[in-house]
Amino acid sequence: MDRNTFTGLFLIMIILAGSVFFMKPSEEEIKKEQQLQDSIAQAKSPETKKTTDSLFAAQQGLEASTVDSTQMSGPFGGAKVGNEELISLENEFIKATISTKGGRVKSVEVKGEKDYLGKPLVLFGGDKNRFGLQFSTAGVNINTNDLYFIPQAKEPIVVENTDSASLVMRLSYAENKYIDYVYSLKGNSHQLGFTIVTKGMQDVVAPTETKLVLNWQADLPQKEKDMKDERNRSTAYFKEFDGDVNELSTTKDETKDVGKTDWISFKQHYFSNVLIAKNSFNGGTLKVSTVNSDEIVKSFAANMSLDFNRQDVNTYPMSFYFGPNKFSILKDQGHDLEKQINMGWGPMKWINRFITLPVFNLLEGFNWNYGLIILVLTVLLKIVLSPLTYKSYVSMAKMRVLKPEMDEIKAKVGEDNQTLLQQEYLKLYKQAGVNPMGGCIPMLLQMPFMIAFFFFFPNLFELRGESFLWMKDLSTYDSIVNFPMIPIININHISLMCILMTCATLLSTWYNNMVSGATGQMKYIGYFMPLIFFFVLNSYPAGLNYYYFLSTCLTFVIQFFIRQSINDEKIHAMIQANKKKPEASKKSTFQKRMEEYMRQQQQAGKNKK
Repeated sequence: MDRNTFTGLFLIMIILAGSVFFMKPSEEEIKKEQQLQDSIAQAKSPETKKTTDSLFAAQQGLEASTVDSTQMSGPFGGAKVGNEELISLENEFIKATISTKGGRVKSVEVKGEKDYLGKPLVLFGGDKNRFGLQFSTAGVNINTNDLYFIPQAKEPIVVENTDSASLVMRLSYAENKYIDYVYSLKGNSHQLGFTIVTKGMQDVVAPTETKLVLNWQADLPQKEKDMKDERNRSTAYFKEFDGDVNELSTTKDETKDVGKTDWISFKQHYFSNVLIAKNSFNGGTLKVSTVNSDEIVKSFAANMSLDFNRQDVNTYPMSFYFGPNKFSILKDQGHDLEKQINMGWGPMKWINRFITLPVFNLLEGFNWNYGLIILVLTVLLKIVLSPLTYKSYVSMAKMRVLKPEMDEIKAKVGEDNQTLLQQEYLKLYKQAGVNPMGGCIPMLLQMPFMIAFFFFFPNLFELRGESFLWMKDLSTYDSIVNFPMIPIININHISLMCILMTCATLLSTWYNNMVSGATGQMKYIGYFMPLIFFFVLNSYPAGLNYYYFLSTCLTFVIQFFIRQSINDEKIHAMIQANKKKPEASKKSTFQKRMEEYMRQQQQAGKNKK
């Protein structure tokens, strides 16, 4: 051992010896530590536990005396430490787990449902989820989420049929001064009753405060196969007092101040966590944000105000809704909860709500497979819209018969003078009794129905987990090939039903071009659009692509039979007969205006030259 090493070791030994001597606890410190250990042992003794349990002796009113928590360190000092215990409230629909820490709902399982991995579906759970009242007292900010409540009972509670049960969690401040969380559950309900009762807190809450803040935060885990799609359909909703239902952004983080509100909801794609205030919240703040996590869809937060009156007892009746975003179930809850389901905008919303959904529910009553229900629904829709389809096709046939005469006019006038060319076309249309827009208008009338299904199927809870043919889940895409994400087009799979839908659309486009005689750009646009829609719809639910596939095939069949029933020679004879009618020489107001507009354009072109 060299001299430097020996010197270093010698100095270390001196430091250690000095530390032991100078840091040795005094007799007074040893006595205080012994008193602390004795207090902890006494708190854990059976006698102390018996005293605590006596708070919930006989009735839900809990009239037994409480321990004065102010005798310990600060306000609610006796509730600052404890051991977390979990009590479950369960019926046939949900299982809510209540924690003594914060007296809050720690987790909720929707019974009978599975997540995308086949595990029991848990709406939320864990310590990152917070729920509690916030207020100040004696210069100290209190959040009940961090304090320990005493439960009325510790055994799991199971409710069946039409029975009901309740659980009281108490946070004591002093004798006759406490906060109760009263939970109640019926056997056949998705709602968990929740009432806050404050007793004797008028002298505890700071005199300057007129409101209690109810803070609710939750990180909602992934439940569906497509995380991106689930995020795009998850956000916070709220219903304004005597107003409509509104939502925060689904595509970006947002914080919103809200006024008087009946309820708030942390909504995911197919499930919702709703807190309903029977006497309304007196304003507050809602926040939704996307976190950097492969498991958490979005993070939600709400700070809602409750009016606090300076009286002995204040009661705040509320209820939670924990369950699926199924239109019929949400509607049964009242409070317009069903408006969280996106049925589309404008006429699409009314088509889905008052036509599509009732027909779908009627077909569902036959207990058919959902693939068969979609097929029947598509057939019914095509039958209803077939008169428009026929009218559109006849108009296309008329234009096809007129094409040789239009080509003659084009050769005589030339393509350089477009104004004069259009004038001659209008004269021909008038003489032949043909409306050039006759084929477009029926198609436009059908468009709202086609677009309505674009909103209907992706938000239809009934399709979740339902299989048909090779499609294991009609509520998400049916991938046959998976690969790493391609950045530019943002796809990592190929959907078989989307391929079939695209092929059917291309075939239908080819047939329409052949029948209508389309040329130029219009001919190629018809082929280009289905390819674009393939990349758009590739990640959409298989049920939606299945509907578009059926719709395209049925349209093709209907057009084929209409084509067979239409005789071009008869149409040509009818057009020639129309030309001989006296009305053919008369000009309509629209035609006069168009001709006047074209003459003005022609004159403007001459002046410019």
